Amino acid sequence: MKKLALLISLFLVTTVTQAQKVTVTKKSDRIKGESTEGYVTTLEGKNEEIAAAWSKYLKGLGKVKTGSDYSFIETPAMGGTVYTSGVLYAKNSGGAESGSVWLGIRPDEWTVNDIKLVEEAVEKLVYQFGIKFYKDKIQAQINEAQEAMNIVVRQQQRLVNENKTLTGRLTTNEQQKIQLEKALEANKLEHLVLQQKIVNNKKAQDSVAATTIPIRRAIELHQERLRKVN
Repeated sequence: MKKLALLISLFLVTTVTQAQKVTVTKKSDRIKGESTEGYVTTLEGKNEEIAAAWSKYLKGLGKVKTGSDYSFIETPAMGGTVYTSGVLYAKNSGGAESGSVWLGIRPDEWTVNDIKLVEEAVEKLVYQFGIKFYKDKIQAQINEAQEAMNIVVRQQQRLVNENKTLTGRLTTNEQQKIQLEKALEANKLEHLVLQQKIVNNKKAQDSVAATTIPIRRAIELHQERLRKVN
């Protein structure tokens, strides 16, 4: 029952998570003391989970290095293109219930022809991360729910098998009960018969004992006659 309650709660959490929406906002931040253009999204979840997912996501974009309060990605790959002229800057922050991730560029580090495409790619990357984070979180909840479901199904099957075993044992027990009841009735009858035979035997003994008295008297008389013969 506890596993079933867990399963229900997991489905409820999943339902709530599916209603979440990813919103990306343009936002500048200061990197190395200079204003840097970028995009930010705030996500529901523990900040440490968001930070860990963000770090893993950034590693898929290129070579990640860590600064004092930010990370930067050299030779980033975006939209099927690997850029060698610029650097992506990334940050994250948040608390116990939510966290924000930010990704930006410094225009002076990029060629003029690349800036617009890169800005669009950066916005898309932030959005895609938000989508991926929620989907991964939902999938993890689905996996947990499925695991709980498997436990419940196994428990249910175990109870079904146990029921079959108990039913079989009950049938055997009932058959044994019938046999024992018959044996008990036979035992009672035999008990009465034996009691009566004992009574009859006692009467027979008394009768036989009574018969020996005149015979013994006759023997004594014959012995006395025998002594008188001369």
